[in-house]
Amino acid sequence: MTNRLEGKKILVTAAGQGIGRATAVAFHNDGANVIATDINEKTLSALNKEFPNIKTKKMDSTQANEISKFIKTIDKIDVLFNAVGFVHHGSILECEEKDWDFSLDVNIKSMYFMCKAVLPLMIKQNGGSIINVSSCASSLKGFPNRFVYGTTKGAVIGLTKSIAADFVKKNIRCNSIAPGTVFSPSWQDRVNQSPDPVKAKKDFIARQPMGRLGTAEEIAAIAVYLASDDSTFTTGTTISVDGGISI
Repeated sequence: MTNRLEGKKILVTAAGQGIGRATAVAFHNDGANVIATDINEKTLSALNKEFPNIKTKKMDSTQANEISKFIKTIDKIDVLFNAVGFVHHGSILECEEKDWDFSLDVNIKSMYFMCKAVLPLMIKQNGGSIINVSSCASSLKGFPNRFVYGTTKGAVIGLTKSIAADFVKKNIRCNSIAPGTVFSPSWQDRVNQSPDPVKAKKDFIARQPMGRLGTAEEIAAIAVYLASDDSTFTTGTTISVDGGISI
């Protein structure tokens, strides 16, 4: 445990499991005052039980009114970590309009709402860091059967760069992280829902050049760097943490 983030107030979305949870814990372990949000009250409760100093709040990041009401109760946010995401499987031909709309709402509109709500606080306090979770399946690289997921995660990179450019003079940084396949509950769910889970798991691992999946903690380590003062000259960038799959 270190204190790289001591004194910083950090808001984390999708903090109930996976990358969001690991990052909330990493921020807490580095001395930050963490507010963890998620739509799943059960997973938030489990997080708070294990880490009582992490404040939790049930919140749907796709609902602007919920976000607005919550942000009004906060006087300061040094770091925003946007981890909300949904993986739709299929090409454009398997992507119905409802799948398109749902994916855009979860993967990109949620970040639009969160950033728009938090930026006025960061401007008022003369600084801040926004970290958005994108993916190697994005504008970085096309993957089979990831049509709308790759589209939305590419949009996250565009959103990140635009915010970075607009607010660089306000001492506000905005960066994104592009993970490869990471071992997480959502990944396990996708494997279990496939026709042949054993083969699906082997295929996921086989496509990773390092021969293994990433861990949520490996993503969290980069998030800690981007949240800390070690990265004060870093903005508008996307850091790939993907085991070499996008090379």
